[in-house]
Amino acid sequence: MQSGPDKQAGRVSFRNRRLPLRELGLPPAGSVHLWYLDLGRLGNPMHGDPDASAPGLLTPRQQRTVRRFYLRLLLGAYLGVPGKQVKISRQIRGKPVLDPAHHPQAFDFSIAGSDGNCLIGISSAGNIGVDLELVNRRPGKPLALSRRYFSPDEIQVLGAVDAEQRNRAFMHTWACKEAVVKAAGHGIANRLNRFSVNALPWESPAILAMQDDDAACWQLAIVYPGDRHVGAVAVRQPSLSIEAFSLLPASG
Repeated sequence: MQSGPDKQAGRVSFRNRRLPLRELGLPPAGSVHLWYLDLGRLGNPMHGDPDASAPGLLTPRQQRTVRRFYLRLLLGAYLGVPGKQVKISRQIRGKPVLDPAHHPQAFDFSIAGSDGNCLIGISSAGNIGVDLELVNRRPGKPLALSRRYFSPDEIQVLGAVDAEQRNRAFMHTWACKEAVVKAAGHGIANRLNRFSVNALPWESPAILAMQDDDAACWQLAIVYPGDRHVGAVAVRQPSLSIEAFSLLPASG
């Protein structure tokens, strides 16, 4: 079932899956499932909302509500229950997890949102974290920001990158590091500079060193679910293959 990388573009291919979602099988050990959702295209499922049938008109508050709705819908498809029966709790530093009191068949998941879209990752074998960023997002002062948040090795690499490529390298590094801290469940504060990733987006993504863990236990990947977004996925497991989907509205 693995979609694998696109041989022509060197990228993971996102296959279309339409609603409604039936019972889904969990990814096997060493694999993860990624789901990309365009919330405006999917629409607002909340009854009585004037924007419910108007793609692209979701307010930020509606986006959060719709994001939670589809997250529960997706998790429910893996659990074999309706989305409204899915119970989510949070760990000490805020990482959302399935409530073990209600779902003993727990698996790990992660969700990231960006500009009306979201990326959801599912793993049955290890902790997972995902991030989603706009490809053309410009951080403004990437070197100043890197000195504030990144490791010394990453700062050195970004400083040596051509100025025209620096924004891209910064956003690549940021996405990778967000995914790692979300998988670890630590939160961002005072954690981003405690490990180093490969800061060069034209090379294979990798965690190079960690202060609090063994970098060899982690896998890191970059995906491009659409023309506007770049995503990062980090998992603490020995190997990583990706099966990826774009969730679409029901046909007709």
